[in-house]
Amino acid sequence: MDAQLVAFTGVAAGMVVMPGADFTVVVRNALASRRAGVACAVGIAAGLVVHTALAVAGVAAVLAAVPALFKALQVAGGAYVLYLAFRALLSAARARTTPGEEPVVRGGGLREGFLTNALNPKASITFLSVLPQFVPDGSPAMPRTLLLAAIVVAFALLWFPAVAFLVDRLGSRLRRPPVARAIEAVTGAALGALGVVLLLEPHVA
Repeated sequence: MDAQLVAFTGVAAGMVVMPGADFTVVVRNALASRRAGVACAVGIAAGLVVHTALAVAGVAAVLAAVPALFKALQVAGGAYVLYLAFRALLSAARARTTPGEEPVVRGGGLREGFLTNALNPKASITFLSVLPQFVPDGSPAMPRTLLLAAIVVAFALLWFPAVAFLVDRLGSRLRRPPVARAIEAVTGAALGALGVVLLLEPHVA
């Protein structure tokens, strides 16, 4: 048994299920519809593919070596997350008379999931620092790294659609106007806090 691979599987699962902006945007989109939630989950997985590809290609090392570039991407990611927070809070402030009214435009879930994940440069740095630790000495680095990256993406494709299906399953309760507005407000506040952290961190680091 490959002990390192087993250990990485646990690490990968922890990385994927850890609550954050990805989880929040999936919940918000799933409240609109199951299709939007699953599309958002697929978008997040696509973003992870970008990060793993960057790590494998060594581009993440460039981000780590050029602070100005890293900070610029971090500010862009923070601004986008704040934009999502504004949309969520605006939706929460609106009076809704029809349960299940969809606040997400068609195709928005996929785009939101991808951009939320892809615009987070910390993910690339995390992959760059974590993946090499699970490549055995003397083993070809490229095939092993690709396998590790595939495990992370596979977990994302399992976890985030599962979250979307669960939210949709509870949809009749969660989509009641008062509950939906409360969830929108909470997710908006969470995204806003994450966006502010991303924007301020480059200036306090």
